[in-house]
Amino acid sequence: MADLTIAELAKLVGVQEDRLLEQIKEAGLSQTKAGDSLSNDERSKLLTSLKGKHGDDSPTEASPKRITLKRKTLGTLKSSDNQGRSKSVNVEVRKKRTYVKRSVEEAQEAQLEAEKVRLEEEKSRLELEAKEAVSKKEKEEKEQTKAPSSVASIPSTPTTAEVPVENKPEARRDFKKGTLKKESFRSSADEGGNKKGQKGRKDRSQGEDRKYNKIRRTDDFVLDGEEDVGRRRSSRKLSHGQKEHKFEMPTEFIAKEIEIPEAISVTDLAQRMSLKGGELVKTLMNMGVMATINLVLDQDTSTLLVEELGHTAIPVSDDKLEEDLVESVNYEGDESPRAPVITVMGHVDHGKTSLLDYIRKSSVTEGEAGGITQHIGAYHVETEHGMLTFLDTPGHAAFSAMRSRGAQATDIVILVVAADDGAKPQTEEAIQHAQVSEVPIVVAVNKMDKEGADPEKVKSELSAKGLAPEDWGGDTQFIEVSAQTGQGIPELLEAALLQAELLELKAVIDCPAKGVVIESRLDKGRGSVATVLVQNGTLKNSDIILVGHEYGRVRAMVGENGKQIKTAGPSIPVEVLGLNGTPEAGDEFFVVDDEKKAREVAEFRREKFRENQIAKQQIAKMEGMFATMGKEDVQVLNIVLKTDVRGSLEAITSSLASLGNEEVSVNIVSSGVGGISETDAQLAQTSNASIIGFNVRADKSAKTLVAKEGLELRYYSVIYNLIDDVKAVLGGLLAPDLQEKILGVAEVRDIFNSPKFGSIAGSMVVEGTVYRNKPIRVLRDDVVIYEGELESLRRFKDEANEVRNGMECGIGVKNYTDVKVGDKIEVFETKEVARSL
Repeated sequence: MADLTIAELAKLVGVQEDRLLEQIKEAGLSQTKAGDSLSNDERSKLLTSLKGKHGDDSPTEASPKRITLKRKTLGTLKSSDNQGRSKSVNVEVRKKRTYVKRSVEEAQEAQLEAEKVRLEEEKSRLELEAKEAVSKKEKEEKEQTKAPSSVASIPSTPTTAEVPVENKPEARRDFKKGTLKKESFRSSADEGGNKKGQKGRKDRSQGEDRKYNKIRRTDDFVLDGEEDVGRRRSSRKLSHGQKEHKFEMPTEFIAKEIEIPEAISVTDLAQRMSLKGGELVKTLMNMGVMATINLVLDQDTSTLLVEELGHTAIPVSDDKLEEDLVESVNYEGDESPRAPVITVMGHVDHGKTSLLDYIRKSSVTEGEAGGITQHIGAYHVETEHGMLTFLDTPGHAAFSAMRSRGAQATDIVILVVAADDGAKPQTEEAIQHAQVSEVPIVVAVNKMDKEGADPEKVKSELSAKGLAPEDWGGDTQFIEVSAQTGQGIPELLEAALLQAELLELKAVIDCPAKGVVIESRLDKGRGSVATVLVQNGTLKNSDIILVGHEYGRVRAMVGENGKQIKTAGPSIPVEVLGLNGTPEAGDEFFVVDDEKKAREVAEFRREKFRENQIAKQQIAKMEGMFATMGKEDVQVLNIVLKTDVRGSLEAITSSLASLGNEEVSVNIVSSGVGGISETDAQLAQTSNASIIGFNVRADKSAKTLVAKEGLELRYYSVIYNLIDDVKAVLGGLLAPDLQEKILGVAEVRDIFNSPKFGSIAGSMVVEGTVYRNKPIRVLRDDVVIYEGELESLRRFKDEANEVRNGMECGIGVKNYTDVKVGDKIEVFETKEVARSL
């Protein structure tokens, strides 16, 4: 036989390469790699080593050949005497059972011996039956010869010897076992007669079964003295042509590839390996891990356990379920040109929404509280120059995250800058968001109809921030416009469409939809409402969508004009109804085929998010505990916050979190989208929190609880009013500053001794006024040597409450007698001054 490599030999015999290499090393061979070859002599040497290690000649551990189990139970037997009185008798029942351990060879030999005895007895029985049949036939022939006229001729019946061997039932073999099938044989002469013979054969057959079934195997132990009930039941007589099923446990180990997620329970892992959970628990305990079947194992421990049991572990990411769900849907197809998505950004009150109003020929600003935009508005506009989709983002400082999302979901940014105001902080922030997202910028210099408009100043300020105008040699288009008169609006749209043509925007239309959530809110009548922007494919009614932690079937779609639509293609913003919750603004959505899998992925994301939040809270608690060690307690303002839309909630939460300092802070106990419910009021009562509603109101039960418990409930519609009020409340929680004011100074001119007060300092008031009940300091050479209070203040012989500048007085310092001529006595007071953030 040709030489084989170690890898080929391992595959041939069905063992792992690492295990075979260990055995080769133990055999003293020199091969160390899977690619090394083994000759015939070396394979023989390896076989000899394995036989010496595992064969019959190797010493085996001493183990008992026979195990006897004894069991003793105590019971009570109740009986009655002749007079009818009952009495109890204690009865002890003792049971004894013996197990004999036999090797596989011994068990096979015993089985063969039993089969040999059975065949011999069967042969003897058949010979006896043949003799009886022959004698019966001879007797019948004699009777026929005695009465030939009255008896009809009977056809001859073949004897046993004449029956072909292949027709004998006992000659049919069980090819699986290689032994004769046990089946009763009857000659045609026996049919209908000799019941006594049949009974005798039945008794003998049962006796053979009892003898054959005297021993029952239980793993390696054989149970003596008990009949095999299962074998006896299965030994019932089978009908002609019916086969007896014999199932055998697989004896060969089958290695599997087991997928291991980041976390899996022992029970689930056992099911994947087709094993019982108890076997895995036993293996874990042997590995030094105290485990139960409900224990959740990490990926590393699961991998070690799977490899310990001989299988192959395949680590799988937790995102695999999500990836498989996305891969199951085909989002590809023929691409077609699509409309550009344009985001209007800029500083607050620079005219972004008014500029968009002129394009849409509507009035959105009038509906916004305080005249400022407080959530992202998505609008689909048909113009003479083509279809455009606009996103109007807030310009207030609190809406930084919303501007960032607007820049990420867009193709072009129109940066609105007021010509009379120039670049402001939110202008610079908008530029940064656009540059990070690598989105081209078109600058609209607004309010050109106002006096004091200076477009050159705007160009100069923006060129310093990296936006150089085209007429200055740069690549940024600057368009001078007016939202009031419409000046420059057509040129602005042409500039945006020109930029879109350069980008060559395309999307697939005939495929499941994908996109991004612009805004979401909880509507009392319609439930969860999400404003989404379709970026690829076509969104239809009844589509199943997965978005962030939420999922659902699209029940209805509403356009920006308030009318229901059935489909929405690329670059079209729509309101979607049917989700099971309000998704986060900025979450990506996509259409899937299987609602069950969408629910599993959403629940997995939600659970993962909850675990991350708990972990962050634990870390924050530890960090906060170490940070506050040795410091005074921090004053905390607890708030329950409810808003109308998700974007406003995010903006307010981030703004409130930035307030405070080392002494005071804001803790948002609960936040959400929708009206203020009784649950929110109960939570505020329990946590001693204030309730803040932004563009939402409390229901009747919540108002009743607020009035009953005296809770603080405030409504706001403008975000900076909310932030200012919270800042003022935090300022009230700050510890006041202590400010000291010097009221007067007296110079000691002489010392007098008084029998009642001791040393009295004859002094002249040189500054301010000296008061009787104010604290004082004694200064010597302008250094404070004592701080206390006055015991007496006299003007001549009369007590005085105060002595003004330029007047003489006598001063007695309490508990201090070391006053000398030339010392100064300073009178002061301390005032508390309120602080603010």
